[in-house]
Amino acid sequence: MTADEAVPTIELMGLHIASLTRAAVVDHVFRALGQGRGGWIATVNLDYVRRCAAERETKRLYSGVDLMVADGVPLLWAARLRGTPLPDRVAGSDLVWLLAERAAQEGRSLYLLGGNPGAAEAARAQIQARWPELRIAGVSSPRVSDEPTGEELASLRSVIERARPDLVYVALGAPKQDRVVAALYPALAGTWWIGVGVSLSFMSGEIQRAPAWMQSVGLEWLHRLVQEPRRLVRRYLIDDLPFAVRLLSASWRARRASFRAGRR
Repeated sequence: MTADEAVPTIELMGLHIASLTRAAVVDHVFRALGQGRGGWIATVNLDYVRRCAAERETKRLYSGVDLMVADGVPLLWAARLRGTPLPDRVAGSDLVWLLAERAAQEGRSLYLLGGNPGAAEAARAQIQARWPELRIAGVSSPRVSDEPTGEELASLRSVIERARPDLVYVALGAPKQDRVVAALYPALAGTWWIGVGVSLSFMSGEIQRAPAWMQSVGLEWLHRLVQEPRRLVRRYLIDDLPFAVRLLSASWRARRASFRAGRR
């Protein structure tokens, strides 16, 4: 698949999720970079889908995304129930390492934006310990409003335009990081942007990621909830859990409707 070919997708609640493995996503990004083209990756989890389904403005915000990937086991379950299984879970917390490794191999550069205080610098140290040859084009953790102001965006644009990175990891939390990317990425047509949420804290070791077995069975959210209950209890238990039932039910109904239509 070349970078300018259509990416295969499946549909979940009106969103088009790339049907790609992690390796294929990395290949796609670096083929595009080789052609001088950038883009925007969104790692889609259950909360992302819920907000798009509930909020017209949020869905409009994400309309500019070039590549949506499934970062969440419930999305894989829903795709399977719908009869359109996805080949892989493409978690942002995995992509940050895979993209950095490939960038080091190809002589590309990386910019780290956001994260908890000190997380970006600590993440840079971890990345460069693995790949000393990788060029870190810049690191910054500015204060950005939930609704970024024109002044804040202009300051960020100026700094990143001067750095001219090939990749930008934006760790400001959703949807703030996505508002920043939507405003800035058109100014750097040859740069790939990815909102990475808490991943810089994972990279730095500040927050521990769930064990692999919990990731594989869809319990990574529980590990996060235990670590940050005050921040995440409402999101996970009150907002997302009922929506998961709705998503899985809708996927099963869509499959049955498709089956009945095929028999006619």
